[in-house]
Formats: sequence, C-alpha cells, structure tokens
Amino acid sequence: MLPVISCTVAKVNDVIKPGKFITLEGGEGVGKTTNLAFIVDYLQQRGIAAVATREPGGTALGERIRDLLLHGQDMSADTELLLMFAARAAHLSEVIKPALAKGVWVICDRFTDATYAYQGGGRGIPTERIAALETWVQGDFRPDQVLVLDASLAVSAVRRRQRNQSDRFEREQETFFQQVRNVYLQRAKLPTYRLIDASRSLEEVQASLKQAVDALISEID
Repeated sequence: MLPVISCTVAKVNDVIKPGKFITLEGGEGVGKTTNLAFIVDYLQQRGIAAVATREPGGTALGERIRDLLLHGQDMSADTELLLMFAARAAHLSEVIKPALAKGVWVICDRFTDATYAYQGGGRGIPTERIAALETWVQGDFRPDQVLVLDASLAVSAVRRRQRNQSDRFEREQETFFQQVRNVYLQRAKLPTYRLIDASRSLEEVQASLKQAVDALISEID
C-alpha cells in the first residue's frame, strides 16, 4: 500500500467533497502498476490528494491473503473466490471508504472486475455467485471509473516473460488468459468503463489515461 500524497482536497463551501474511486483492470502484463503510479502523480500535479492501493492487498490482512493467493498452495476455485472477497471487505472498511470520505482519490490496481474476470472467466465460477458476494460485501458501492487496459495475448505473454517471475495465476495456460480477457472486454462495454489499448506506446496509453482522469476532475471543478 502506498502513502497518501499530501495535496489540496476538493471543497465546496468548506464542505469536503468525497474523493473519486478509480480502478485499473486488465490481464497480466498490460502495465497496471506503471500506470497506477502515473495517475497518482498526475493527480498530484493537479493538486488533488490521492492514494494508490491494490487488490488483493491494501491492508495488513489483505497482504497476507495476497501472499496465499499468489504464492500459496493450490486451492479450490471457491476458496480463492472467498479469500478475494475477505481481503476486499477489509480493504473497503480500512482504506478505501475512509480515504474517499476525507476527499482523497483512491486509485486501485484491480477490484471486483478482476474477480469476474479471473474467478468467473478463468475459473468458471458462475457470475451470479460472484454478484451475490459483491452485493453482500459492497452494497451499492462501485468505482467511479474503471480503466480497462487491454493487450493481445501475444503481447501479454512477451511482457510476462520479460518480468522473469511468476505466481499461481501467471502460470496458467493460454486458454485461462483468453477467458479472462473475454470477460474484461465484455465488461468494458458497461457505463463508467473505458477500454484502453495497452499495446500502444506508453506515451499513447498515458495520454488516454489523462483524458479519462480529466473527465472526472471536470466533475469537481
């Protein structure tokens, strides 16, 4: 979990406006970590307080669950799903909602869309089961903007190999990643989602990210 950047918090008539919640989604090797830092830095330049976080993780408990999920023993799909939401419940109550209430923008590397993609598309868990847990843990809470970074499986595979490391998910077969990508592409059609071609140069990708963030900033100006 990264520290909050100390900047101006948006106020209207001395009342703090809630922060915005932006999530970065996408398969392996699409540049989420790099662009997470870019967005936080861009918000800092615009004078907006922001915090970067990630899922699974973001809290002490969440990081322990993350280690189990990425580097622990094999587990059933249902166990994986429930651990994801356990970490998410702690993340929401300890980090995300308190920050937003203070007017801080929260930028998160993956959120519930990743569960639909990986545990739903990849593991084959029915969408209805995930949706039930989403409602239980989150209520009507959803991101203000979901930025889906997308690249072909070929591009993603090259980037994964360049990282020279792997976890339980990265060791999956190509059919798994294709199913994950299919779900992301479908969900990217929903309102408040934006699909970004991550196979382009970093400068082009970040230009698109700026446009998306600027649209949210305009809502508080």
